[in-house]
Amino acid sequence: MTAEPNTPATLPVTPSQTVGPFYGYALPFARGGEMAPASHPDAVTVHGYVLDGAGLPIPDALLEFWQAGPDGSRTGAPGSLRSDQTTGVLLGRDHTRFTGFGRVATDADGHYALRTLIPAALGASAPYLSVCVFARGLLHHLYSRVYFSDLESANAADPLLASLEPRRRATLIAQSEGARTYRFDVRIQGGDGDEADAETVFLTFPMG
Repeated sequence: MTAEPNTPATLPVTPSQTVGPFYGYALPFARGGEMAPASHPDAVTVHGYVLDGAGLPIPDALLEFWQAGPDGSRTGAPGSLRSDQTTGVLLGRDHTRFTGFGRVATDADGHYALRTLIPAALGASAPYLSVCVFARGLLHHLYSRVYFSDLESANAADPLLASLEPRRRATLIAQSEGARTYRFDVRIQGGDGDEADAETVFLTFPMG
């Protein structure tokens, strides 16, 4: 007895695999959170923790950041893949120019840190960083935004922030800690009771 070959109509859907932490050996790169040089007078630090639904840190998450420059430019500069044009040797960042892109892994405590510049506002939106989150247990990476707490007037006019209830809106705002430092935690899932809406607001984008 021979089995009939599968046809497109009978093949099952291939399930998604979790997005992490299988990326751990390939995607992270040295000093990936240094989007702006340390010597830049306007450089700011954005840092925080990636947390699960119980509020526990996730030690092997990976975050990617994209943003416009302070002048509104979206071109950035060669970063992690910059190579020597003669030898082909991978050089990485030159640590003198703003790149517009960062990739940083969390440490054993679930903490990450990013050095960057405050972006320009684009259209009606307040200045923000785009962030993509990869973490254990996720079937698909998650997209969100990072706004800045001391840009109150711009935030008040931002269409996305204005569409959210105050407690949900707060999950997208990095809080100033002074000395050009901001705290932004990412919570992958809401908790119980009053913490049910503590989950970071994640975004979906229309397909084609």
